[in-house]
Amino acid sequence: MTDEAPVSDKVARRWPVVSAVIVIVLAVLLGLIIAIRGNLPFEGDAEWMEEIIEHRHPAWEVPSLVMNFLGGGWFAYLLPAAVAIVLCVLRRYWSALFLAVASILSALLVQVLKSLVGRPRPEDMLVTSDFGSFPSGHSANAATLVVCLAIIFRRAWIWVAGVAYVVLMMVSRTYLGAHWVSDTVGGALLGVGAALIVWAPLARKLRLESSG
Repeated sequence: MTDEAPVSDKVARRWPVVSAVIVIVLAVLLGLIIAIRGNLPFEGDAEWMEEIIEHRHPAWEVPSLVMNFLGGGWFAYLLPAAVAIVLCVLRRYWSALFLAVASILSALLVQVLKSLVGRPRPEDMLVTSDFGSFPSGHSANAATLVVCLAIIFRRAWIWVAGVAYVVLMMVSRTYLGAHWVSDTVGGALLGVGAALIVWAPLARKLRLESSG
């Protein structure tokens, strides 16, 4: 007998790593392209922002501000922390660790890319935000949380509701003028990558915990 993990466990760890590397590299490449272009918005970015500004309405502003609150500031730290505490109460300690580490890694990756790319935010903003438009921290936070919860609970409806939540977050960031569309895409990619890379070494523990 050896202490090596079964082949199925090795495969289960390998594909999250490969997937994580792919999406993170895509996010970094997108940031690199943006920086090389002098941080100018892509044509699609500019066209979408023009449409948003032209069709702004109070009925859309309120839900966008709600999403702004849910995905950023102190609540962005409180939400995953609260979920992690609930998981601990349910004795899902590995799941709580998974969510906590993935959330921290996602936030770190966002800040690193913000500093490296240094993209100014759009001019017509409806909220106050710090410097660094690429990538969107709100989108990254949303994507990380959704992927972690979907992996932990393994329910199809969580994926469906989660994808809707991430898309709404991305749209709300552009509606408020806080980000270009490409910023939100980069943020979502980073969020997914952070969750997958942390999942890889914990996949077996999480599976045993959910079945135990």
